[in-house]
Amino acid sequence: MTIHQTPSRLVTIADVAREAGVGESTVSRVLRGQGSFSKRAGERVLEAADRLGYVPNRLAGSLAGNADSAGSQLVGVVIPSLTNIVFPDLLRGLTGALDGAGFQSVVGVSDYDPDREEALVAGLLSWRPAALVLTGLEHTELTVTRLRAAGIRIVEMIDTDGPGLDIAVGFSNRAVGHASARHLIGRGYRRIAYVGHDLGRDLRAAKRLAGFEAALAESGLALHARELVGDRSSAASGRAALEALMARVPDTDAVYFSNDDMALGGYFACLGRGWAVPERLALFGCHALDITEAMPQPLSTMRTPRLAIGRAAAEALSAGSPPGTIDLGFELSEGATA
Repeated sequence: MTIHQTPSRLVTIADVAREAGVGESTVSRVLRGQGSFSKRAGERVLEAADRLGYVPNRLAGSLAGNADSAGSQLVGVVIPSLTNIVFPDLLRGLTGALDGAGFQSVVGVSDYDPDREEALVAGLLSWRPAALVLTGLEHTELTVTRLRAAGIRIVEMIDTDGPGLDIAVGFSNRAVGHASARHLIGRGYRRIAYVGHDLGRDLRAAKRLAGFEAALAESGLALHARELVGDRSSAASGRAALEALMARVPDTDAVYFSNDDMALGGYFACLGRGWAVPERLALFGCHALDITEAMPQPLSTMRTPRLAIGRAAAEALSAGSPPGTIDLGFELSEGATA
């Protein structure tokens, strides 16, 4: 099966040569770092390549003849983490469907670092894949330039809050946060705090918090307090953050966590401190992970369709779906902690 291409044309070495005002052989020498060329010529070539989003074709240097993405069965995938089960779930849905359609996946992990994502995208594009699948809608300017110049299909998963480059598959993180706040307000909680991780790196968690605060404001409320950890999300950081929050603001009656990993740690803190849940403190997460559904008191959270998002991303690519947004929504998992 072939993944249908977008109308954009692949940027070639000839385009870079014209942009830089040098010959194609000079461009080739500069990009391979071999042979003689002046410092100025090298600078002009590299600047032109960045402006156009050109990435050298690694296959062309290793195979007889020049390969292009039209015949490739390779799909590059970049996710931010393997420790947060949300992303392995996405991969299971995605790679299972791609495998079934005859494609091979190559996966890179950015660790929520946009510069790392930029390097991974460049590396994957150098193999001329049939398509790239990324996480989220925000990328560096150079990454966007390269993606637009690649002439291949692009899917961005797990966020629909903004314009996508090609196909966006997921749900509205802002709507998830808004609905979470409405649920807690409806249950009578008013001193609601937030516990989360680095919002500057996890932009989807930041969007959920923005939606949450907007819903609070609509009811004349504001966050009672917040506790952020600089490290990545984990049960351990969730426990430590909740304990720190409660030491500062002990009258808090409910806590919204950036995700279920953090909320699981918060639940452990409540068990260790003897805080009755939800009588003393209500807990609310995001994603409905299997482990938080298996807690003695299942976590109150929002269920996000991670496997379905991965499958839908693969199906959109293999079917040649037109550019646009595929919103799979989310649902409340009432649980027993709020």
